Amino acid sequence: MTRQSSITDQLERDIACEGLLECLHGLKPLDRDCYRVMVESNDPLTIDEVAHRIDRERSTAYRSIQRLLGRGLLEKEQINYDQGGYYHVYSPTDPEQIATGMRRQLNDWYAKMGQLVQEFEDKYDSIDEPTPDEAF
Repeated sequence: MTRQSSITDQLERDIACEGLLECLHGLKPLDRDCYRVMVESNDPLTIDEVAHRIDRERSTAYRSIQRLLGRGLLEKEQINYDQGGYYHVYSPTDPEQIATGMRRQLNDWYAKMGQLVQEFEDKYDSIDEPTPDEAF
């Protein structure tokens, strides 16, 4: 059985920027690699280009890009061919927009934790208080 890390354990670790993305967005190491490739590119990339840069199959890169899109970390643009047809390219979402979303997520988490702490206090604080009959 593996021991789950507590919040205290997590706070004592040094968390890098990439670790924060993994933590808040549930990213896998492959997702982080795809995101890094996107950020390091000067131009939007196709799935084939990402797959080539991370040295993985196209389907693997596609699944990772879909996770990143679903979490709002990438943007997708359709490029149309003159003679008909199209393809998609992907680029990172504006970091300021991502940071705003992460702050919102942390604030929601903080509020929920505060509510749970209050419930804990209400539940267990009443145990120690004597009833009016026990006071005498």
